[in-house]
Amino acid sequence: MFCFQCQEAAKGTGCTLRGVCGKTPETAGSQDLLIWSLKGLALAAQNAPAGTDLTYETRFLARSLFATITNANFDTDRIKALVREALTLRNNLVARFTPKTSSDYLSWDGKTDAEWDAQSLLVGVLATQDPDVRSLKELITYGLKGIAAYVEHAAVLGHRDSQVDAFFIEALAEVTKELSVDELVALTLKSGNVAVAGMALLDKANTSTYGNPEITQVNLGVRQNPGILISGHDLKDLEELLKQTQGTGVDVYTHSEMLPAHSYPAFKKYENFIGNYGSSWWHQDKEFESFHGPILMTTNCIVPPKDSYKSRLFTTGMAGYPGCQHISEASTGKAKDFSPLIQLAKTCSAPQELETGTILGGFAHDQVSKLADKVVAAVKSGAIKKFVVMAGCDGRFKERDYFTGVAQALPQDVVILTAGCAKYRYNKLNLGDIGGIPRVLDAGQCNDSYSLALTALKLKEVFALSDVNELPLAFDIAWYEQKAVAVLLALLALGFKNIRLGPTLPAFLSPNVTQVLVKNFGIQGTTTVEADVQAIMA
Repeated sequence: MFCFQCQEAAKGTGCTLRGVCGKTPETAGSQDLLIWSLKGLALAAQNAPAGTDLTYETRFLARSLFATITNANFDTDRIKALVREALTLRNNLVARFTPKTSSDYLSWDGKTDAEWDAQSLLVGVLATQDPDVRSLKELITYGLKGIAAYVEHAAVLGHRDSQVDAFFIEALAEVTKELSVDELVALTLKSGNVAVAGMALLDKANTSTYGNPEITQVNLGVRQNPGILISGHDLKDLEELLKQTQGTGVDVYTHSEMLPAHSYPAFKKYENFIGNYGSSWWHQDKEFESFHGPILMTTNCIVPPKDSYKSRLFTTGMAGYPGCQHISEASTGKAKDFSPLIQLAKTCSAPQELETGTILGGFAHDQVSKLADKVVAAVKSGAIKKFVVMAGCDGRFKERDYFTGVAQALPQDVVILTAGCAKYRYNKLNLGDIGGIPRVLDAGQCNDSYSLALTALKLKEVFALSDVNELPLAFDIAWYEQKAVAVLLALLALGFKNIRLGPTLPAFLSPNVTQVLVKNFGIQGTTTVEADVQAIMA
């Protein structure tokens, strides 16, 4: 295997024996084969006659890309089932017309395990020889994976964008071709624009369904009832779980990236929606053990489970782990059946309390707009000197203590704008406020990074600036996986420059591609707390 799509790639270059995430070579090979098969499907779709209905195919492309995101699906059998469906969809399309393009992507149909293994060795990342072409193609592919996550969350709420859907076909088909570096750079920048559209689509889907997030104090303690812990990002799964647990005596708690759900008005009516349990995704091996009840993983960020709680771990959607029960999709118009979790919860003891108190959230773009006059006045008076965007992902590396150090070292007249699980590095610190404005404004999940961009663009408008980079705004971003890649591409597309990215730069960026990003956009790696805080304030 060879995989370098996440920040924890072994030795900073790539995982070759087993994924740091826990992914086996067989699973990694099957995911490589899935991506290759999706390219073939996209190529067939691109060749299809005008007017061909590709609604199902584009949804399938997004769902399958989502399944290959780091820490999402470790179930090799389910990945292989997606490969088979991709090949069937491709063949059905090709049978209806003569392809304009002759390509190996349109010619393989594996049958035996040996054939699967042999083909996966030929189609992985290293199949592209030129390091710069490989780097750009992988950057585009990883951006697509992130966009796919946003699009899939929106789709389950009934929201789709035909132009975003069409881009999955275009981009996957184009990376099969012999493109120049300049052509790939142009496609990368287009990916950023589509990422913006994808995040806007999800923002509309969430807020039109559940209301605009409100400033909310979220409980960190527990009650004495048995509970179900829900992690991941899918708000639709949370809604169905809350409906089905009403009157059962079972409480529901959020974990990690599901924390921001407490700020949506639609969820506040559920009396058994108690609070948030634990912290970011990589602590789950301890926190899931002490929770005692069943856990529902709705999306990525699964850590290979311990035997002590593996029987209590359920997956749904595109997430999966072998040996864990999977809650399947419901038929059209019906809800998923979460009764197995509810019945199990009734046999479990209440969660062990980890902490008490509350944590503040709900500072998405609509809520911040309502505070705009107060914020602008604080900037004009000098009470707020700077905004620092510290959004993104958390992870296991000790180097991520850097982000805690930055939050503590920033002067008291600096406001931190955050989204994603990176906030767990500092959101429980007592960093105070500035004239009643909290120094940490949490916009929500990594999916909600769009809110931070809208907030910045709103401030640009209020201060009548010609360039968003004239704002008293700095970026110190933590990345881990492919949704963070999509967010980065979106920020570049919106014109933001001089972004610090850490704790390490992506291994999939070749030296030459890195230099292009540095030269054109001012991308730079994080260094030390002291040096970076000094540079941010300068």
